Amino acid sequence: MTFKDKNILVIGGTSGIGLETARQLKAKGANVLTASRKNSDEAEKAGFKHITLDVMQFDNNFTSELPDVLHGMVYCPGSIKLKPFERLQPEDFRNDLELNVLGAIQVLKAVMPRLKKAEGASVVLFSTVAAQLGMHYHTSIATAKGAIEGLTVTLAAEFATAGIRFNAIAPSLTDTPLASSLLSTPEKTEAAGKRHPLGRVGQPQDMAWSATFLLSDDASWMTGQVLHVDGGMSKVKLF
Repeated sequence: MTFKDKNILVIGGTSGIGLETARQLKAKGANVLTASRKNSDEAEKAGFKHITLDVMQFDNNFTSELPDVLHGMVYCPGSIKLKPFERLQPEDFRNDLELNVLGAIQVLKAVMPRLKKAEGASVVLFSTVAAQLGMHYHTSIATAKGAIEGLTVTLAAEFATAGIRFNAIAPSLTDTPLASSLLSTPEKTEAAGKRHPLGRVGQPQDMAWSATFLLSDDASWMTGQVLHVDGGMSKVKLF
């Protein structure tokens, strides 16, 4: 996989899965642009152009800092609100939908002209294993990520003739800052790993490798797919 002379925008590219994806793309020759709501010295030190963008208070003017052509985009801001349904408020659902779904929609609408100019762009969105596999306390995030999967397949159909591919990755629990409270001790990490058929929790590299593949020309005949990178959680039962 080579990304020489390709411009890739990673929304949420300063932490966790997004940062690791940006690093891998940079190592393969891409011109990487990261965007998040906070300034990032780390991103700029790594050689990424960084743009400040808060998707909850969206400003279309961020596109003035983008190149005329985008060959790929990754949207990976996320949230984890694990509460019983009866303790969740409508505002919790609203916030998850705004961050995970409406944020992606607003970014896509803003950058679509640049993606079209690439004549073969790729977009990667992020879902969750909980959108397919019923899991306690995941109501809010599973609802939002279920919408992401619907968005993925619908846009794949609508923009196929424009040569823009849309795919999603559905991770299980991954060792990122977002999941730090769930993996705060070795015992919690070990217990979480045992719930996965492959015996461990995910690492940012697992998701980044998958995202990099979907962005590459090696995946040029893939669109409308939800790729489960979840240690077998969604499909495999050991006992």
